[in-house]
Amino acid sequence: MIYRKAVPEDIKDLAEMRMAYLLEDQGYINESDRTIMKKTLPGYFTRHLNHDLFAYVAVDKTIVATVLLVVEERPASPHFITGKIGILMNVYTIYEYRRQGIARQLVSMAIEDGKLLNLAKIELMATNDGYELYKKAGFKIKESEYIPMVYTLK
Repeated sequence: MIYRKAVPEDIKDLAEMRMAYLLEDQGYINESDRTIMKKTLPGYFTRHLNHDLFAYVAVDKTIVATVLLVVEERPASPHFITGKIGILMNVYTIYEYRRQGIARQLVSMAIEDGKLLNLAKIELMATNDGYELYKKAGFKIKESEYIPMVYTLK
């Protein structure tokens, strides 16, 4: 197994792994949304890869697992003193490679890069399946006096 950062030549595979993750996570994505995502994902990865998006991959002839780290910069505050935070997402391993420590290795790589990038913290939204992995990696449940809210535009 080869563990490495993704390169531009991986963009097609990154888009496919993102779609596979979303299909498994959501259970169903309507055809219109699938078409839009398949069309826009390669462009997103092209614009952001190794700038404000870092992708970590495990390769066994082809990519079998991914972890994405999105870097956001905000005005500094006591909650993120450097102003830079990471968002870990799309932690996904194809079925036959699961439970072998592959995701754990990729998450560790993202955390180490987060330190080098001077991130104040790395956040994520854990699935039930991923909770133990993140807990063992040192993530803690985020407690806040704030109420998470969203305004959906589309």
